[in-house]
Amino acid sequence: MASYKVTFRTGNFECAGTDNNVYCTLIGERGESRKTSVDNWLYKDLERGDVDVYEVISDQDLGTIWFVQLEVSPFLLPDYWFLPKDSWFCCSVTVETTAGNVFRFPCYRWLANCTVHLREGAAKRAPDDKWIKLQSHRQQELEENQRLYRWKVWKPNVPRCIDADSVDDLPISLRFSCEKDRDLKYNLVSAFGDLHLKKFMHMFGKSWSTPEDFDKIFRKVESPIAVFAREHWKEDWFFGYQFMNGCNPALIERCRTIPANFPVTNAMVSKSLGGFTLEQEIQNGNIFIVNFQMLDGIPANVINGVQQFIAAPICLLYHDKQNHMMPIAIQLMQSPGRDTPIFLPSDGVFDWLLAKIWVRSADRQHAALIAHLLKTHLLAEVFSIATIRQLPSVHPIYKLLIPHTRYTIQINTESRVRLTATSGVTDNMFAVGPKGHLLLSQREFLAITYQSLCLPDNLQQRGVQELKGYYYKDDGLQIWSAIHKFVTDIVRLYYQTDQEVKDDPELQAWIKDLIEVGLQDLKNTGMPTSLSTRFELSKFLTMVIFTCSSQHAAVNNGQYDWGAWVPNSPCSMRRPPPSAKGTVTMEHIMESLPGITQSCIQMAIAWILTRTPPGMRKLGDCEEYFTEEAAKGVIWAFQEELREINGRIRERNRGLALKYEYLSPANIENSITI
Repeated sequence: MASYKVTFRTGNFECAGTDNNVYCTLIGERGESRKTSVDNWLYKDLERGDVDVYEVISDQDLGTIWFVQLEVSPFLLPDYWFLPKDSWFCCSVTVETTAGNVFRFPCYRWLANCTVHLREGAAKRAPDDKWIKLQSHRQQELEENQRLYRWKVWKPNVPRCIDADSVDDLPISLRFSCEKDRDLKYNLVSAFGDLHLKKFMHMFGKSWSTPEDFDKIFRKVESPIAVFAREHWKEDWFFGYQFMNGCNPALIERCRTIPANFPVTNAMVSKSLGGFTLEQEIQNGNIFIVNFQMLDGIPANVINGVQQFIAAPICLLYHDKQNHMMPIAIQLMQSPGRDTPIFLPSDGVFDWLLAKIWVRSADRQHAALIAHLLKTHLLAEVFSIATIRQLPSVHPIYKLLIPHTRYTIQINTESRVRLTATSGVTDNMFAVGPKGHLLLSQREFLAITYQSLCLPDNLQQRGVQELKGYYYKDDGLQIWSAIHKFVTDIVRLYYQTDQEVKDDPELQAWIKDLIEVGLQDLKNTGMPTSLSTRFELSKFLTMVIFTCSSQHAAVNNGQYDWGAWVPNSPCSMRRPPPSAKGTVTMEHIMESLPGITQSCIQMAIAWILTRTPPGMRKLGDCEEYFTEEAAKGVIWAFQEELREINGRIRERNRGLALKYEYLSPANIENSITI
């Protein structure tokens, strides 16, 4: 007979505890223990934050413990009345023998009315498992996951998604915590209340009279950057700054030649170039361009019977001696001609201001719907589904990636129901509307390349790797490097040679499912469909983690900062772009900007998206999926490097009028949860 000390750790958050019956059986190389009850409603065990210890008896020494079998079932009272449905969040189980040997079993998921087999926590690739029972468990887990987590075509030519029409269709393991779920359900109401917007919500179609009227909905705004935007939104340097450090920092690129459809001449811009010619400054690398050609031809939305309008601007910028990014020419449509003038800083004040507003509106829509939703949320869902479907929980790459999938599939499912569906937020807020949004997403999805998703490559491709004052670049490269080192060290712990990468069938199935199914509409992207070397694997994993954490923080966390003052970043425009100079008045501008109700919706949604979520887990805050000391050491080193980066960014920001904090590691969530 053998006795085992078994310790259960329950999550320390709302609803994590359980009143269900829980039974534990230890399974080892020499047999199984007795089935032991480890919780009962009457004894109040396995409550929130509890660490509960039990004795489990076996009729023989089990040797190495392979699995902890947990059976969770509802507590049944004598009159056959069931208690309300109840889930348990089990963090981990630890088994200790009388000889002092310790076996750790990570879980970190919701359990309800089920039987699960937790695998001992040492990370193992498929070739590492020599015992048939362990091999069989890997296969059974994958088969079950592939049955539960199915791919679905949401729309053609966009990333595949989870096969679920609503959150109720999702497996419990993907669900929010009670606190997170409640926060999501009620934060829209809270937004309109906390920002004091309710009394303006019935004024759809009505316009503000002057820019100062926006103060009526701005008086509760506390964001220092939003307040700064209110004071400086008309200034050229502030307009240009946002292309580097605002919500959409990955569109600006060095201008190597003026596009044929943008007939800017030296005579037009010479006054803005400090005595240099346009050709000279292009050669000097000081001319930059932002081109919204992806918006060309996108059908405009009609909101509550009011026609909206879309432009597809091209904006030329000059990086001057003061490191300001100054706009020097704006064309609002892609086809040049008599009705498509090129607006200049020397034009009338209202002409130039409205031209910049149109650019900011285009940028707002691209930032929210493409840079944010498509290129972080939807890609992260593909990464998440492929990981769960193709990698068993004992696989080292599963352990590495699973913290970066937390809540992503549910928030995306919520988004498809609430935000992007007909009558959702997109339908009532953005000029593109649902139809235009789909067309825009399809265009931008099919244009994605592997290079565009890897920050160092993307910066080089856009020619901005030396651009000064580009804090997104500076901070992003530090974090990319830290993630890459972390990932490389983990990969080298479990893959001694490149051949071991090639010979890992589960790893190859993962990349194949991800690329050829989840992203199957993408062609000629440069993304690998198989993995041959440790370097290839490390780079791809770095891209995945960076996208699911840091890139999302960069494009999401500033939405309220830059969009709370609506004229700085309007979600829609209600009059067509001007077709001639000298015709714009302040009345024209106010009739073009979002109306009263649209402004309130824009502020409320931005506020919701950028609030610190309950139970936030920061980049580097990984549960103990890895149990080996070597892997824990790598994680600790990663966390220490992130702390150092955070300190450097904090020190740099002390000297800035506008602090760039979106890529401070302390502000980056480990996964996409909002």
